[in-house]
Amino acid sequence: MPKKYERLIHLRKFFVMLGFSLVLFAVSTYLPTSVYAQQEIPAHAQWGKVAIKETQAKYPQAKILDYLHEGSEVKGDTTIEKFKLWIKLSDKEFGVQVRIKYVTNTNKLVKVEFQEITS
Repeated sequence: MPKKYERLIHLRKFFVMLGFSLVLFAVSTYLPTSVYAQQEIPAHAQWGKVAIKETQAKYPQAKILDYLHEGSEVKGDTTIEKFKLWIKLSDKEFGVQVRIKYVTNTNKLVKVEFQEITS
């Protein structure tokens, strides 16, 4: 085989490998590398479930439309978690403030209070 053809074959192999490398590089930089951060469950989440459950028990025919954690308040060895739930009962919509008092160290439920909110 003449040297001219050998050079063309080597040149062709070189460009094929170069093209393959460029494609591989482009694909590897395009692939998404997402790292899913684990979201921490807020401390009040368990009490939010209690607020919903207790509200459903107090208003069994109502539908809970919305839910908001309004904060917490520490008093001595107890904590009060404050929630606002918006509910619909028949054709009436209204808010209910739910206050859950528990022993901070043991998470023992002390009491649940409700107050209807009128605009």
